[in-house]
Amino acid sequence: MRPLADTQDAQPKGFVAKLLADRHSVPFSIALHLVPGAVIVAVYAFIAAPLVRAIDFPIFLAWAIALAVVLFPLQLFLLWLGKKQTGRFTMKGVVHYRDKPVSRGKVFWLGAACLVWMTVVSLSLTPLDNIVYDWFFTWVDYQGAGPDGTAYLQGYSQELVLTTLLICAPFTGFTLPLLEEYYFRGFLLPRLPQLGKWAPFFNTLFFSVYHFWAPWTVLSKLVFLYPGVWLAWKKQDIRISIAMHPGSALLMTVVGIIALASGATSM
Repeated sequence: MRPLADTQDAQPKGFVAKLLADRHSVPFSIALHLVPGAVIVAVYAFIAAPLVRAIDFPIFLAWAIALAVVLFPLQLFLLWLGKKQTGRFTMKGVVHYRDKPVSRGKVFWLGAACLVWMTVVSLSLTPLDNIVYDWFFTWVDYQGAGPDGTAYLQGYSQELVLTTLLICAPFTGFTLPLLEEYYFRGFLLPRLPQLGKWAPFFNTLFFSVYHFWAPWTVLSKLVFLYPGVWLAWKKQDIRISIAMHPGSALLMTVVGIIALASGATSM
């Protein structure tokens, strides 16, 4: 039997204990929502964009690199927090809403409904993104900026665009959105009990703002993301928001690649 003093010494302390607490203060949670987005923009500006321009690939690849450089270490950090708490690398006790309280069939139908909602509504709200961009964000002048979702790929040959999409697909098409769900919905959202029913809105709002590279999409993201986030919170089952967010990303990626490869569309 371990001495009591040793057990106490093994408990997380300081900043780690603050991260693992059941409740994050609102200012602390806002910082945890937004800092990864700021780091992604910095990695893009100083590392990924110069690299991608040097090899003359579509700038979409630079954003994929920037996201991967930040989100993969962030996932490892969550696993490390699990080790600090349990003694082994795990998401248990760190990423919540993973106990699968909802039946598989119900998750399928709720997730499918949210996936369809996100896909259809996000495309339908492109005119709103156009208005917000034209009114407030025309000063954002990095390459590919603008409400047109394909602007990051334009100006290159069909073959190079297709190659870029195929390279990025395993990451931007599922894995990176999945890591976002683990962090934002599994780690941050459950630690806002003081907000009650406003927690899903808070989480959706600051997840939308976290996308500093596309601030004109904040309003539309609030609309098409909120139902899945609310259901994941209400049912305490992250599989619902995973079906919606990474699921929609996968669907759009597969459809886009097939359309481009078959010649049904062109850049």
